[in-house]
Amino acid sequence: MQYHLNGFRPGDPNLKPAAPARADTDIDVLIVGCGPAGLTLAAYLSNFPDIKTVIVERKDGPMEKGQADGVSCRSMEMFNCFGFAEKVMREAYWVNEATFWKPDPAEPSRIIRNGRVQDVEDGLSEMPHVILNQARVHDMYLDVMRKSPTRLEPLYSRQFVDLSVEEDDPDAPVSVTLERTDTGAKETLRARYVVGCDGARSGVRKAIGRSLDGDSAHQAWGVMDVLLNTDFPDIRFKSLIQSDTEGTVLIIPREGGYLARLYVELDKLNEDERVANRDLSLDDLIAAAGRIMAPYSLDVKEVAWWSIYEIGHRLTDKFDDVTAETAQKPRVFIAGDACHTHSPKAGQGMNVSMGDAFNLGWKLVTVLLGRMPDDLLHSYSGERQAVAQALIDFDHEWARIMSAPPQEREHDGQTLPKFQQYFIEHGRYTAGVSVRYGASRLTGDTTYQDLAQGFEIGMRFHSAHVVRLADAKQMHLGHVQKADARWLICAFAGEGSVAEQIAQLDTFSGQAAQIVDRFTPTGADPDQIIDLRAILQAHHHDAQISDMPAALRPVKGELGLQDYEKVFCADQRPAQNIYDLRGIDRETGCVVVVRPDQYVAQILPLDALDALESFCNGLFLPCA
Repeated sequence: MQYHLNGFRPGDPNLKPAAPARADTDIDVLIVGCGPAGLTLAAYLSNFPDIKTVIVERKDGPMEKGQADGVSCRSMEMFNCFGFAEKVMREAYWVNEATFWKPDPAEPSRIIRNGRVQDVEDGLSEMPHVILNQARVHDMYLDVMRKSPTRLEPLYSRQFVDLSVEEDDPDAPVSVTLERTDTGAKETLRARYVVGCDGARSGVRKAIGRSLDGDSAHQAWGVMDVLLNTDFPDIRFKSLIQSDTEGTVLIIPREGGYLARLYVELDKLNEDERVANRDLSLDDLIAAAGRIMAPYSLDVKEVAWWSIYEIGHRLTDKFDDVTAETAQKPRVFIAGDACHTHSPKAGQGMNVSMGDAFNLGWKLVTVLLGRMPDDLLHSYSGERQAVAQALIDFDHEWARIMSAPPQEREHDGQTLPKFQQYFIEHGRYTAGVSVRYGASRLTGDTTYQDLAQGFEIGMRFHSAHVVRLADAKQMHLGHVQKADARWLICAFAGEGSVAEQIAQLDTFSGQAAQIVDRFTPTGADPDQIIDLRAILQAHHHDAQISDMPAALRPVKGELGLQDYEKVFCADQRPAQNIYDLRGIDRETGCVVVVRPDQYVAQILPLDALDALESFCNGLFLPCA
């Protein structure tokens, strides 16, 4: 973590100096809803004092008991950008293994353990899959906002009523009407952009003429967070239990060592029936769990939260207000449950919602600060709608398998229940690392993919260990990225002596710095828009930071301090070398360009400066 750049400042380094209050009243981004998507976006924008952000919420205060709980590996990588991944890891339950239970062939009314698997395959991510109350995740986002330069706080007790877009007012074309739920008074806010993160019944979505379309599985499920005693041996493992005739239970251990969440299959619903018609109670839910888990006992001591729901899979066709009949650029966006809903059992709802906002956040920053043209904002709907469609398809099949009678299939020479086989085969999906963005100006072609096979273009930057040259710190290369809208360019040196590797980086970084400079505002730090980093194949004992090219030791800040943290060496420990782990061509080296949301945008040879310049010209607006 770097601080003291502009002078020594004691105290909490996470508490940023407060920016002067904005005198104008027009809002750049108005966010409706304080769910995971809304708070992710608000936390991202809060670190930019030149962007006026307002977030409103119809409830009268922060969430206390959350419905979502699973945090994927990919979301943990994102949390690291915000600076609170370590706090989540300390508080959360870690999902290390999953166990599977099926009817006992000798006595089908009883369940037996059929197997167990490691939840996240080795090397898939440096981050674990964890379980933490959604409300605690919200708390951590709110803390980021409070400590940001803008000291952003939500405006509670504001119910969205309606909006209109008036393109003749380019500074604040969206007019939003809110109603105070505490006083009944109406308020009107004007904003340049509005983002609806207001849930499945989104008023913002309805206001722009979009609808959630899909189907229902006509199956009632219950969920409860309970403090209990049981003789079921896997109560502290994620466990998938399928009985012979009574249905299915999914156990998710919760943080704190005692709490557990149980998803319990209940009744099949008729085609025209809603779950409310069954008048199912908490007692029904507990009794159903007991029948499914027989012969094991459940002694529920306290229920922290419970709900009965029916499975639905719904998606809207676009995530912005642009229609085929109009040529305007997007002004209103929707994210999270406002544009996709599904069952909670795959653990993807909160994660995909936060991914929506992380994708949109850097794009709004880049456009609002004049770094890229505003037609970039079209890419949000295109990229994230495809991700949501994949989620709906996955969840539809997963929900069907979970509710189907027990079936067995062959898998790697074993006969496994179908739900166990599906879980194993889709581990990368549930870890959140299978998202791939298609070719576009943000994501280049695969001409040079062979130079770094483990950094797949269009997929998230798969971090690996390196050693920082200046101080021998062993760290993950991916952790240099923060939620700050900066692009990352990593230059991997090719083969040769240490002097020859440094010479390669000198040639590359000198020319690359000239490219970067054209898109960097006068007087700004040289890495404010694009962050240049370099990795040597050599051992860190064989090089020294003072020999590195000037472009990799940039002078920054009000005091003109040199940044010593731009150069790394490959970790020479067994099975830790980033060149080997990510298939980097040792002979030629390469350049890896990474988007602000940690997705690989392009891979190029070290000497392909013209191609790098062309790629950047297609993205950024030159500074005057």
